[in-house]
Amino acid sequence: MKVRDIMSSHVKTVSTNANIQEVSNEMRSLDVGSIPVCDQKDVPVGIITDRDIVIRGISQGVSLNTPVGDIMSLNIISVSPETDVNEAAKIMSQNQIRRLPVVENGKIVGIVALGDLAIRDKHVDEAGSALSSISENSPFTPY
Repeated sequence: MKVRDIMSSHVKTVSTNANIQEVSNEMRSLDVGSIPVCDQKDVPVGIITDRDIVIRGISQGVSLNTPVGDIMSLNIISVSPETDVNEAAKIMSQNQIRRLPVVENGKIVGIVALGDLAIRDKHVDEAGSALSSISENSPFTPY
């Protein structure tokens, strides 16, 4: 099974200029904990997480008008739609991340979350292993 088969393909993205308040409201509205940050051509340049907002934003006293480009996580790990689901689970585990942007031809086309792996009966073990690895000895999960 490929990532294409389980990813969410309707991914909301934001620009680096979107402010913390706007992105927080969007996260609440979508019931998500992260949103990819893309340039004008849908090329991912980072990811903003609820944790980024709290740790790099609010706890540092930044204004809610601060652009998310100032506090987002850089150097995102991504996969292609053709990546095998088992490989995606391994990448999530190795990098201790819960959400994995899916990029094709340099543009974001989807996102796969740990929950996407868990709801597929065949991949429950991989999701459990990934979650276990992500959770153990990790005070900070980037996304």
